[in-house]
Formats: sequence, structure tokens, C-alpha cells
Amino acid sequence: MSRFFHGSDSSSESSEEEELYSGDEEEEKSEEESEEESDEEDDEDDEDESESDEAGAKGGASRFMKDVSDEDSTDEEDKATVVKSAKDKRLEELEGTVRLIENAEKINDWAVISSEYDKLNRQVPKLIVDAKVPKLYVKTIADLETIMSETIEKQKVTPKKMNAINTRGLNAIRQKIRRNNKDYEKDIAAYREDKESFMREEIIEELAPAPKKPRRTALDLGEAVAGADEDGFTMVGAGGKALQYTPESILKHLRTIVESRGRKNTDRLEQIRVMERLLDVAATDYQKIRVLLTLVSTRFDLTSGTGSQMSQEQWKLAEQELSTLLVTLENNPDMIIVEGAEEWEDDEKQPQAKPGEKLKIPGSIVSFAERLDDELTRSLQHIDPHTAEYIERLTDEGALYTNTVRSLLYAERLKRDLQLESSQDGVNRVVMRRLEHVYFKPSQVVTILEDNTWKAIPENLNSEITPRGQGADITTLVQTLCTYLFKHSEGILRARAMLCQVYFLALHDQYYRARDMMLMSHLQDTIGNFDVNTQILYNRTLVQVGLCAFRAGLVYEAQHSLQEICGSGRQKELLAQGMQIQRYSQVTPEQERLERQRQLPFHMHINLELLECVYLTCSMLLEIPLLAQTGSSPDIKKRVISKTYRRMLEYHERQIFTGPPENTRDHVMQASKALAAGEWRKAADFINAIKIWDLMAQAAKIKAMLAEQIQEEGLRTYLFTYAPFYDTLAISTLASMFDLTERRVAAVVSKMISHEELAAALDQVNSAIIFRKGVELSRLQSLALTLSDKASGLIESNERTLEQRTQGTANAFERQGAQRGGRGGQRGGRQQGRGGAQGGARRGQGFTGGALGGAIKA
Repeated sequence: MSRFFHGSDSSSESSEEEELYSGDEEEEKSEEESEEESDEEDDEDDEDESESDEAGAKGGASRFMKDVSDEDSTDEEDKATVVKSAKDKRLEELEGTVRLIENAEKINDWAVISSEYDKLNRQVPKLIVDAKVPKLYVKTIADLETIMSETIEKQKVTPKKMNAINTRGLNAIRQKIRRNNKDYEKDIAAYREDKESFMREEIIEELAPAPKKPRRTALDLGEAVAGADEDGFTMVGAGGKALQYTPESILKHLRTIVESRGRKNTDRLEQIRVMERLLDVAATDYQKIRVLLTLVSTRFDLTSGTGSQMSQEQWKLAEQELSTLLVTLENNPDMIIVEGAEEWEDDEKQPQAKPGEKLKIPGSIVSFAERLDDELTRSLQHIDPHTAEYIERLTDEGALYTNTVRSLLYAERLKRDLQLESSQDGVNRVVMRRLEHVYFKPSQVVTILEDNTWKAIPENLNSEITPRGQGADITTLVQTLCTYLFKHSEGILRARAMLCQVYFLALHDQYYRARDMMLMSHLQDTIGNFDVNTQILYNRTLVQVGLCAFRAGLVYEAQHSLQEICGSGRQKELLAQGMQIQRYSQVTPEQERLERQRQLPFHMHINLELLECVYLTCSMLLEIPLLAQTGSSPDIKKRVISKTYRRMLEYHERQIFTGPPENTRDHVMQASKALAAGEWRKAADFINAIKIWDLMAQAAKIKAMLAEQIQEEGLRTYLFTYAPFYDTLAISTLASMFDLTERRVAAVVSKMISHEELAAALDQVNSAIIFRKGVELSRLQSLALTLSDKASGLIESNERTLEQRTQGTANAFERQGAQRGGRGGQRGGRQQGRGGAQGGARRGQGFTGGALGGAIKA
């Protein structure tokens, strides 16, 4: 470039550089001092300077460039005259910071996120106008809080931990967000409620004041006014043509929507709005059915991911549309929805059914009912059960149950039509869903649910499986549903139906029927071959049978039923009521996700504290007499009923100081200690002081039953402990000691004698117990017998080890004259020795156990 142009160009360049530098310096000063007024004045000065510089630049360079074409000059002018206000610069900086935060989120770099978050908070105050916070900022902090919570949850379960820098950044962000987001709670709530509309409002606010040049469109003004909606907007398709929704074009629009399902960047909410429009203009029932089928499916597509749940608003809309679909099908018996029907290809006209046939539409009502049920369950899994929101969400179960029953009526109607040859599987699936909503609830609740359901169903509709009037007797209803599945299903459905019926019977205190059904099903032998959800149902049923036995006063049966679940220490996982994260467990994120999906909603839970209390109480009533029996008779082989209880008891006995009981476990342990010492009243007081009994029906009756059981087990413990010190003992004395009738004491003692637990005789004439002496071994004799048993066991294990090590060399230890060594030779020698035959000496003995065996034989 010549020196002639040097001055003008350098002046323009220097002015632009001054503008940029001055703007940067002023922004840095404003960030440090936070003075908005000085910033505005500086910005105005910058704008004035930039305008004068640009004018000078035009006057300098353009005077000597007359030969350049107008287009080139206008392009250069456009490039040179781009002026950004301070607000635009700050918005760009804000967007840049947000972009950095999003990139750091992708790579899980919390140190960068923490520093950029501080920078973001410094930038925001300058962009707040009329107390309105930029919506981009609200979106960023809301999404950041969500990602932070997910990261913290993952860190709790993943074996791979963050490095120290990332951990510090995450903790810092956690504290900052907790303090900062309180100021924007309303904006964050509005954003999370409907993200798209929240951000769309911002776009409208920004673009509304900016004047736009009118563009030529193919849309006529009259058509625009006629086709505009309530907000004054018109749906415009490709080429600027207005979209017209008419009854004739419904099938075309539906085909377009169906073909776009599953593609990326598909706006499903927009498709739902289009289908709602189509539903309004639908003229025939066939069109309504087709639109409703596609509309419900698209609503379900909104939550195609396994980790997300359907929003309550979308769920209710889907439920209402399914109900409308069922009503439409009930009013049009000539149209049916079946799986595997042929698609109608011609979008120009509506299909017509042949005479004597029904119009088949592809789809599945049963699948819709199942998906609604699954979405409600998933929603309840993610809601805090201790809030009013959970109760409010649970009220939707009534509408869901009504739709399930109506779906069953529709499936029955298809099954009755022999021409359709519909499969039995659809009816079985709906019956199973209905049963799963009923089996775990008390009969009073189910009665109300059934009454409300049949009131919502028209009088002309009835069920062959469960007629309208059968809802009064819930036991009959459950038995009818289960019997139907026994007859018409097999495999998993039949097993689940049987478990549901056993659970229902146990819940309503029919222990013997529940026990007999459980034993006859033989599910305990094959449950390992079923899926995880069926195994969870089996565990729940087993626990409920145990609780039913306890309420009936059958302590041994209750402890035996609860032993498998409660003795494992993993009640939460086995009942799908929570997850216990083990310290060194190697659970993959996929396994953890599947485990969380299997969790039951809170209203289906069994109280784990009550379960533990029942199990420990039953174990106490069985273990304390057993410990007394083995303590007084060492010759009896030691038997353990509950290892969990024994461990707790040993730990409690090792405590130097035991204060007053604080929880359920402490109450049971101190009651066990008192019962072992013969203080049955104290033990009964400890047990009855447990507050968890008040959660059970007929709590007073259960406490009286427990007091009676403690009296009897206290009597048995006393007899086991002090029998060696008595010759005779009057029954009246025992009756007064344990506050029992003489008849009851005599019954308990007779039972102990008949089971050979007590070496005594009952003198009914004198009402006394006569203890037999001389039968029991002394302490020394018992120890000698124990030593001999252990020595013989040691010899056997020694010989077994020798045989394992000498496999293939069986004759290695054979002596002269012996046919074979090892255990065979020893046994042969022993038998001949016992028989007195002389052949044993000739044949030899083989291996006899070494020095220890010889010493024992001697």
C-alpha cells in the first residue's frame, strides 16, 4: 500500500483498536468496581468515537476509490460498520461463559465449572433489566444443579472416584448453587415446568421490538387472517404456504407424523399439537380412532428413555385420550383395534368394511393400558413419598384402574368374537394388571375402588370374568381372577397369580389356606428359574405369610417363614424397597439402573422395622429355651435356629454397660436377658413397650398373645435350667411363679416329656413333677463323650485326606498279607477283631490312624 493511503487507513485501524481496547478496559473496570453508571457513560463515548472514526475512514479512503464497483463498496461498508452495543457484548460474553460451562460438563471438569460459574455470576448483574433475569442464565443454573445432583449420586455408587481437584470443584459448586439458587427459585421452577415455552418467551421478547422488513410470501392476507389461531399466528409449511387442517387431509398428516417417528431432531411436542388440531377437525369415528392411536403413542414417545418419567400433565392427557378411544370403540362395534391388522395405504379416502365383516385397525389397547400403568409406577418411584405430591399422584390410580377394567371388557369382547380369532394373551395380561392393583390392598380399599370403577362404566357393559356385582366380596373377586389365570395361562403369569392370591389370603389372616397354597405350588423349588420381578413377589409373599403366622400366635412357623429373608441382612434388596450400597460391592451402573427400576412404590412397601421386630421376637421365644436346654445338657448337640439373633445376643452380652433400651433391637435383647434369668414379667414389659406393635391391627390382642407366649417359654426355660437340682416339683408352685393355670402348666410339662426334652414323669394324683435321676450323665462323663466324638471325627478326616492324596497308589501302604490299605483294611481288621476270628491277624491291619489311633484304641 502507498504512503498516500497510509494515514487514513492507520487512523481508521487505530480508532477501531482504541474502541475495542477501551471497551475491554471499561468492562474490566466495571467488573472490579461494579458501577453501572460509569459503564453507560463510557459506552456512549465509545459509540460517539466509533461513529466519528468511521466517518473519517469513509472520507479518507472512499474519496480515492471511485473506480471500485458499488457492490464492493457496500460490502466493505457493511463489514466496517458493524457496531455492537455494550449490552450485546455482555450477552456474547455470557453466552461464551455458558458454552465453556457446558463443555466442561461433558468432560466432567468441575474445577473449570467452578471458576466459570463465578465469572457467570459476576456478569449477570449488568444484564438484569427491570428485575428480569436473563433466561439463558436461569437455564444454565437449573441444568447445572441437575447435573450436579446426578454426579453426586453416581459418586456414591461408583467404585471409581474423582481426583482431588475435581472433588474440590464439585463441593464448591454444591455450596454455591445451594446459596445462589434460592434467589431464583420461581424462575427455575418455571423453567423446569416447561422448558421450551420458557425459552420461547425470551425469543419473542427479544425479537418483538426489532422492526423487520416485510418479505414476500405466497400467503395472501385474507387467507392469513382466516387461518390464524387465537394468538394471531398461522402454521406455515415449506414454501410459505399455510397448513390447512381439513378432514380430508387428516390421513396424510398422520402418515407424515408416523414416518418421522424415531428420527433425530423430531419435535414431538409440535407433532402432538398438530394431532390435537387434527382431532378437533376429525369428522368420522375412524379418523378419531386413527388420530387417538397415533396421539397416545407419540405422548409415550416423549419418555422413550429408561431413566426419564412421564410428566403428570402428559400422563393425564394420555389417560383421557385412552378413555376417549375406549368410549369411541364401545359406540362403534363395527370397528376394532387388533394387533397385526393391515395398514390402510390410501390416504385420499376412508376404508369401508365389507358386509358382514368388521373394520380392523392396527394397534393394541392392552399395550396402552400396560404402558400407562408402568409410567405411573415410574413416576411414583421418583417422587418423595413423604410429601403431598405423592398422595396427589396416587389419586390417579383410580382413573388408571377404571381404564384397566374397560380394557379388560374390550379384550373380552374381542375374545367372544370367534371370527377374529384373537389371542388369549391380551386378556391374560389385562387380568394380571388388574390383579396386581388389588392383591396388596385391604379389602375395604378395594371395595371402594371397585364401586367407583363400575359407576364410571356404562350400565350396558358387563364382564364375563368378574360380573358387575362381584366387587362386593373382594375375596371372591381375587379368587376369580386367579382361577381364570390358572386355567388360561402358564409359566410366569400362573406363578404370579398364585403368589398374589397367597399374599392376599395372608394379608387377611387366612394363614392355613395361604400356607397350603404356598406348599402345593412347589414354587420354592423352581423360583430361581423365574425373572427377578417374580422372585421379588415371592419374597414379599413369604414375608407376608410369616407375619400372618405371627398374628395367629404360631411363633415357630413365623420364624421359619421369615428366616430366609430376615436372616440374610438384605431385606431391602430382596423386597425391592431400597438399595444397600456395600463398601466393596462391584455393581456396574447398568446393574444399578436396573435395580432402581425394580423398586416398588412406597405405598406397596412392607414395614421393615415391624418385620425385624417380629423376627427377633420369634427368635427370642425359640432361642432362649434352646440355650437353656443345651447349657444344662452338654451331651445334646448344639443347634442354632437364628444366627443373626445369636450374633446380636453375643454382642449385647459383651457390652460392659447397657443403658435403657432405645430402639426395637435393644428392647428385644434386654427382654431376652430377662427371660433367660427367669424374669418373665420384666421380659413381657420390655416387649410390650415396643411402639411398633401399634401399627398392627388388633394391637392389644397381639400384646396379650406375646405375654402368654413369654410366660410359657419362661416356664420351659426355668425347667431346663433348674431340673438337675430338683427331685420333685409341685405344679401349683410353677403355676404361681409364672401366673399360669395348673392345667396349662401340666400341658406344657407333658409336651416336654413326650418330646424327650425333660427326663421326668408327671404325677397327676399329687399334681407334681418327679424328675428321674441317674439317667443324666455327669459333667465329666459328658466331656469324655465329647472328646471321644471329636477324636473319632479327627481320625475320619485324617483317613479321608490320606485317601485323596494317595489316589492311584492304593497299594502304597499295603503291608504283607493285607489285601488293601487305607480305610478298607482298617475296617476289615476291626470287624475281624470284633468277631474274634484269627484271620484278622494273618491278613494284617493296614493303616490304622497312626499314633493317635493306637492311643484311642488302647
